Amino acid sequence: MMHNTAYTHLAKWFEYLNDDCGYENWSQYLIKRLSAYPLTTGLDIGCGGGWFTRAFQRHGYAMTGMDMSPQMLDFAQETALKEGVRSEYILGDITKTRLPARFDFATAVNDCVNYIPKNRLNSALKNIKGALVKGGIFLFDISSERKIRQKIANTVCADDREDITYLSFNKQEEDGVTMEVTLFVKDGDGKFNRFDETHRQYIYTEEEVCEALKANGFEVIDICGHLGEDKAESDRLCILAQKR
Repeated sequence: MMHNTAYTHLAKWFEYLNDDCGYENWSQYLIKRLSAYPLTTGLDIGCGGGWFTRAFQRHGYAMTGMDMSPQMLDFAQETALKEGVRSEYILGDITKTRLPARFDFATAVNDCVNYIPKNRLNSALKNIKGALVKGGIFLFDISSERKIRQKIANTVCADDREDITYLSFNKQEEDGVTMEVTLFVKDGDGKFNRFDETHRQYIYTEEEVCEALKANGFEVIDICGHLGEDKAESDRLCILAQKR
């Protein structure tokens, strides 16, 4: 058994295990939102395995994917190479990494912001602002407080497949949830190897995020639910902001 931080072993299986999340519709919705602006270059923060990075690149944007997990970036680069999609990838933590202002827009999709510790949110937003040209767009989502408290916290999630079994034991914390993830992965001999890693997500309210955006030089343009749903009924909020 090996214990690691988030996305050490889950990295290569993440997209496979999330094959029911509607990646195609999700990416097309985000592209439609971005298409309202004259954008060329994009930074996909917390790009993970690179699904959205590749979708944006195929649409015509010059993309750079950024993630703090080396394993995630390895998977993203290998997959992009296999699919013939030419994007750049950089290893970095947006709460600590300063980038030159060379991007027309930045995205942070699928709970990326929920992984940012409370005391690092301002640092992350400052670095995102610094990576954007004047008037640059920041499009991102957060899992709602209701979703984390009522649908994730104090539950066990399971996905049992022929080649992998995924288990997540989710414990509610005062400011979010800790997820103890266990993977049983089938090897070439038919044996299953166990891997463990810990994930930590933080609850961010709409008001909290909007205040932080404004304090760090962004104007909030629009907030809606997932894929345009009524935000009051949605498990996810999609926020579009612009650098002042």
